[in-house]
Amino acid sequence: MTSGKQYKVGVLGATGTVGQRFIALLAEHPFFVIHALGASQRSAGKLYSKATNWKQTQPIPSVVREMIVQECKPEHFQDCAVVFSGLDADVAGDIEESFRLAELAVFSNARNFRRDPHVPLIVPLVNTSHYSIIPQQRALHQPPLKKGFIVTNANCSTTGVVVPLAALERAFGPIESCIITTMQAISGAGYPGVPSLDIVDNIVPYISGEEEKIEWETLKILGGIVQGDDGLKTFDMHTKQPLRISASCNRVPVIEGHTECVSVRFARRPPPSPQQVREALQAYTSEAYTIGCPSAPRHTVFVHEEPDRPQPRLDRDYQAGAGVCVGRVRQCRVLDIKFVVLANNVAIGAATSSIINAEYAVLKGIVGGQA
Repeated sequence: MTSGKQYKVGVLGATGTVGQRFIALLAEHPFFVIHALGASQRSAGKLYSKATNWKQTQPIPSVVREMIVQECKPEHFQDCAVVFSGLDADVAGDIEESFRLAELAVFSNARNFRRDPHVPLIVPLVNTSHYSIIPQQRALHQPPLKKGFIVTNANCSTTGVVVPLAALERAFGPIESCIITTMQAISGAGYPGVPSLDIVDNIVPYISGEEEKIEWETLKILGGIVQGDDGLKTFDMHTKQPLRISASCNRVPVIEGHTECVSVRFARRPPPSPQQVREALQAYTSEAYTIGCPSAPRHTVFVHEEPDRPQPRLDRDYQAGAGVCVGRVRQCRVLDIKFVVLANNVAIGAATSSIINAEYAVLKGIVGGQA
């Protein structure tokens, strides 16, 4: 653990809904202390309570209520050991790059660097081993960096599904094929989100770019890191055992909690039975929990036995939304096994993932600079 040390952190995009979620989670964190808040030029110079349109269920934390919002410039965050980015993708790229160049550790919820060949795309319950590419990211940067780096977390719908897939591959070897149908909450579209006339009494069978994200990000997350003939590490994109993924994404009238129906085919023949799959999911534990990350869930995957669970309204807040719920594990007559996944898209699907990623980096000595 951190032996009582505290670490100053900053939040970029602090007035937006993702930034607000970061603040709500960090306000009571055992070793992260909010030191700086960044937002647009329009909000800079104002008290946080005056700059934000607060949309969380709890009041604005007192620790930030009277804090002055800064512009998203590195000079205002130099004392921070960690900077969390809740910025919109249309501005995140240049700002996050400037923070990395200023030797700051950036943990981003934005999509801009997810496809970068030297930036790890980390779901903290799955692939913390991908931190091993950070030294190369620093070394290849021009000029080379000593402390700065960027880590991204995955798309919210990808995050939910890769956790049980990782558990199954750990237990039974490679998965060959996967079909995913999502039912995604409206909070995933941000605020103000989907117009009420589009979503009330309706399902929207299209979310721009979402299917491609799931199909591509899953390969980077579940794949390994290999060293090429030139000595450089690369993400192998699961090519040792090709994984075919077909995703169909739908927006549904649920506020929080993404539900996904998943069918998988294993390379192993004969495939595992439904009971073996249940047992493997229940037994799966993340390294983040094992080393003591305080936000990591005790039950990485909670397996429901009831035939009608998981459900968003009933299960999305279990373990503060930091884990994944799975139910209806059964045989698939087309592939091998099918099941239902529920993940809280605004918790483990967003800010909670970034926070666990940073906790892991601190506990492993990848970042320092305590308060």
